[in-house]
Amino acid sequence: MKKDFILVKKVVSIFVLSAITVLNVFPSTNVFAENSQDPAPYIQPAANANGESILFDNTHEQTAGAADWVIDGGFSDYANGLAQNGYYVKELRKNTPITYDDLSSYNVFVIPEANIPFKTSEQDAILKYVKNGGSVFFIADHYNSDRNKNRWDASEIFNGYRRGAYTNPTYEMISEEAASVAMQGVGSSDWLSDNFGVRFRYNAVGDVNATNIVSSDACFGITQGISAVAMHAGSTLAITDPQKAKGIVYLPNGLTQSNKWASAVDDGVYDGGGIAEGPYVAIAKIGLGKAAFIGDSSAVEDATPKYLKEETGEKKTTYDGYKEVDDAKLLNNLASWLSTKESYSGFANAGIPLDSVTALYSYETPANSTEPKPEPWAAPASGYKWYDPSTFKAGSYGYTASQNPSNPTESTYSFGLPQTIYAGKSLPFTLNFSNLTPNTTYSGYQIGAYLDGGTQIGKFANVNASFPAAYGYSSTFSITTDSNGHASKQMNFYIKDNTTGTFHLRLKQSSSNLLTANETISAS
Repeated sequence: MKKDFILVKKVVSIFVLSAITVLNVFPSTNVFAENSQDPAPYIQPAANANGESILFDNTHEQTAGAADWVIDGGFSDYANGLAQNGYYVKELRKNTPITYDDLSSYNVFVIPEANIPFKTSEQDAILKYVKNGGSVFFIADHYNSDRNKNRWDASEIFNGYRRGAYTNPTYEMISEEAASVAMQGVGSSDWLSDNFGVRFRYNAVGDVNATNIVSSDACFGITQGISAVAMHAGSTLAITDPQKAKGIVYLPNGLTQSNKWASAVDDGVYDGGGIAEGPYVAIAKIGLGKAAFIGDSSAVEDATPKYLKEETGEKKTTYDGYKEVDDAKLLNNLASWLSTKESYSGFANAGIPLDSVTALYSYETPANSTEPKPEPWAAPASGYKWYDPSTFKAGSYGYTASQNPSNPTESTYSFGLPQTIYAGKSLPFTLNFSNLTPNTTYSGYQIGAYLDGGTQIGKFANVNASFPAAYGYSSTFSITTDSNGHASKQMNFYIKDNTTGTFHLRLKQSSSNLLTANETISAS
């Protein structure tokens, strides 16, 4: 059930957006946003607002490759769950380095799998934020989960150095890569271990449920009600300073090489699971703030990716890990603990039993680390440069319309549909418009769904409105573009019950057909 960054699928439409949040609070100008110049999406808290806020990073290519770790895409279930628990949730969206001021007004900063290394100034800003009372949640993955093929994966970025390249962060990069803005100000250090008392290991364990759970009374109640947490190709952590860090979820004992991820580049399983393998989930207390760590994004993701792959423009496939076993409960328990300010300086002072230091191999020492295989794991697609957004494909985060895509029709009109389409069920639907005249109203649009031969099988209605009695094209509607020529239209749609197979989805304006896509109905 692991999201596979090698997986390639045929593109049907330009955007696959997440299902509309249950709170329906995204401003229409935010739904289409596709680069750092567009407004950042946010979710207002539910009626039980707690006055606390959570910020999700999207400044380090959190949407590279098959990843889609944004609050209105592949992390939307988690983000909506936080909002339902009373938090204000927002995405950090910018194209300049993270600063302390970006973080200081938020209770928790979530960093989903970073794919561009942090600059030293960004590490300093994050550490200052934590020491002054903020909390950070680091969401990593297995070693070699290098989604943008820049030779850095999230575990290396969080640790503060690249495996086998401790003395030179740009090792094996061509001069253009090494001189890129992304690599300026990047250094090597044992940053995470020195400051947070943990280090992500290089292992890559396959499909395993972590069932070795620390008692809730030994970890501030975080594991209350937790029996299992899913891993689908992930890493564990090493406890390097028990005064600062503590493991709370471990893999089962007795793991063998048969339990490693099939594409692991080394042993995969280091110490047979259990305590010796190091925690899958850990926490830390630093200054006035806190931190949490998990070695796999699979436990957080859902099946509603928003963007296309920046390298190829192909459709992404993500999975409902958030809904597995006790994943959602643990993630929300962590958020509750992270957002609660506490003044104790270390776990010993809070009456929490301390861990032992995790035994490590010599090649896990930063300066002695080695690169098992040449990187990146595959050659980038022709023309794609991870450090140059002008090479990104339409429909990916970071893409800009000025790149003159080869298909102007699809770059102007696109459908945002759920990952899975069922007949006989109300489903969310988004129409996206781009490359139109800014600040202009366009009228006469209709959307319809039909089978080969023309039989209409769809009903369409505005959000919170009732469906019409008959199947057919929607009522005509208008859209008004923003200052960038973007607009979106959110609707619900219903495919006639007992319909199977493929159908056609068409947008038209008056008598002109603007975009037609073939979609497939899933078995219920």
